[in-house]
Amino acid sequence: MQDQFYGFTAKPFQLTPDPDFFFRSATHRKALSYLGYGLAQGEGFIVITGEIGAGKSTLAAHTIRSLDENQVTVAQVVTSHLDGEEIVHVVARAFGLPVSGHDKATALGEIEAFLHEEARAGRRCLLVVDESQNLSVSALEELRMLSNFQLGSHPLLQVLLLGQPEFRTTLQNEPSLEQLRQRIIAAHHLEPMQPDEVEPYVLHRLQKAGWQGNPQFADGVFAELYEASGGIPRKVNQIVNRLLMLGSLDHVETLDVELLDQVLAEMASETAHLAPVGAGGQPHKPQMFSEASAEAEPARFAAPAIDPQLIDDLLAERDVRIAELGHALDELAAKAENSPKAEGDTDQEAIHEQIAELQHAVLDLSGQAEESVKRLLTPEIEALRAEMAKLEARTFEQERTIRQTLSMLIEWIEAEMDSSKAA
Repeated sequence: MQDQFYGFTAKPFQLTPDPDFFFRSATHRKALSYLGYGLAQGEGFIVITGEIGAGKSTLAAHTIRSLDENQVTVAQVVTSHLDGEEIVHVVARAFGLPVSGHDKATALGEIEAFLHEEARAGRRCLLVVDESQNLSVSALEELRMLSNFQLGSHPLLQVLLLGQPEFRTTLQNEPSLEQLRQRIIAAHHLEPMQPDEVEPYVLHRLQKAGWQGNPQFADGVFAELYEASGGIPRKVNQIVNRLLMLGSLDHVETLDVELLDQVLAEMASETAHLAPVGAGGQPHKPQMFSEASAEAEPARFAAPAIDPQLIDDLLAERDVRIAELGHALDELAAKAENSPKAEGDTDQEAIHEQIAELQHAVLDLSGQAEESVKRLLTPEIEALRAEMAKLEARTFEQERTIRQTLSMLIEWIEAEMDSSKAA
């Protein structure tokens, strides 16, 4: 839609990383310098961290594109929560090695043999690991061990680690990662763009997409765009993409602050549908793109108010009582077996009656414990059901909004087709 109205040849503000749109902000130029230095060393670890959407993946893609594939073999891994054994198999697959089963030793052997082959062919190997904050300490240690592979004195593998700020904290503070820290030869933390970089960034992406001056941007738009996004590239993309969509729907050739305010209000409203409910049943007031509020936001489902220890104590007490009753049953059973079995023996009948009473007591005790636990948990279950009902209501509202938007789009497209036919 915006492509047609504004004449773009590509999507200028897509959220997925694209090296064609790489923008050299001050922090990205500095990161490139560290990357260049680190890659020239050909060994150890290079670490790039930054907030979500800061441009780490785009930076890596831009760097990889600049490498000569005849000299460097690159494998890329986007990690989930992996342990030491899993990361070895993931790395093997990233280099295209057909490792069957889950044998770690076999996978390590295949990786080492592959690295030796590449070195003999005159190529060095680079492993790029994205979302490194998801890696366990054992997985990071395995990567360090992989970096130990050598051919003579020649290192065979270099590793580029990309991660969110918490990954930098892990590297700095985890005592068991001292050996890995000593192998980091270059590191940089990507900062947000500066206020005066937002306008060049937006225009750069527009020009890459074939922008010919339409639309124009009114005074104040870029200043407010910086305030709303905090200078995070992906957030800028998200807002400007919506701004262009709304502008194309209304056939606006100059995007102004009023239209931007409308976009931000719509996005805040959408965020409010997903916000947790506060005291008194009122939703928390959304703070548009606030990193601090995102970190402070409570979990969607609150932790149970019931102390788990209370339930454990209750069940433990039940188990002790059942054990005592079981011991009594065993004694009575032994007594019954050793007692005379004369016909009409009242002792035998009394013993069997006691056994039956104890058996009923065991069953009653188990049932009482289960009922007690159920009563304790009932308020929490009802609270979860209420949360589910609220989520379903929000989902319905979102679906209705989407249907309305699609209807508007269909009407607009049909109107455009009718006007084209008339022409």
